Amino acid sequence: MLVDDFNDNVRDPVLWSQSYGDPVEAGGRARIPCTTGYAAYRSASIYTLAWSQVAARIYPPAAGGGASAAVSFLVLSDLPGTDAGFLIDRAQGAMGLYLRVGYADGGAAFPVYDPVQHAWVRLREDAGTLRWETSADGLSWTVRRTATAPAWTAQTNLSLLMEAHRDTGTNDFAEVENLNITRPGSIADSLRSGSAVAALERTGSMISGG
Repeated sequence: MLVDDFNDNVRDPVLWSQSYGDPVEAGGRARIPCTTGYAAYRSASIYTLAWSQVAARIYPPAAGGGASAAVSFLVLSDLPGTDAGFLIDRAQGAMGLYLRVGYADGGAAFPVYDPVQHAWVRLREDAGTLRWETSADGLSWTVRRTATAPAWTAQTNLSLLMEAHRDTGTNDFAEVENLNITRPGSIADSLRSGSAVAALERTGSMISGG
């Protein structure tokens, strides 16, 4: 299973072999620069999402005067633009719940972002159903969207992408902690194996259903 507490202040070169844009670990968190370029923690392409999950505590970048300042938390397939997960944009005050093919998802959901209720995010596959879930504490989860799991979620060459980007404004960073680490005191779903997907060509970070 892809697990990282980010506590040793060293980015693991094996777990995060496809990272770019100089992300680092600091203060027990993955820290991802949020600039007009792109930076990301990206795992090796060796995981599956079938009967699995990926969950973490997310700290989005500040709006910083831009129209878009976003952090993506996506499981990537081996087809560009085919992925699933979350995009949180503080500048727009929204969270996108995506299941994209060719960079598009006509069924995407866009709840108003709540930094308390949506502090934790989780994408999981269970018996052919994908679930997008959020939590205030990493213990109790609320389902925000469900969809039939596409066939690619069962592939074994998936990767996890945690990426930050802004259109304009003040450079900042997004942070992630406790990746696939169960909070103390919780009665959790069994810690399932795997959690991610592969190659991605970006089209920007604006939240859009198109």
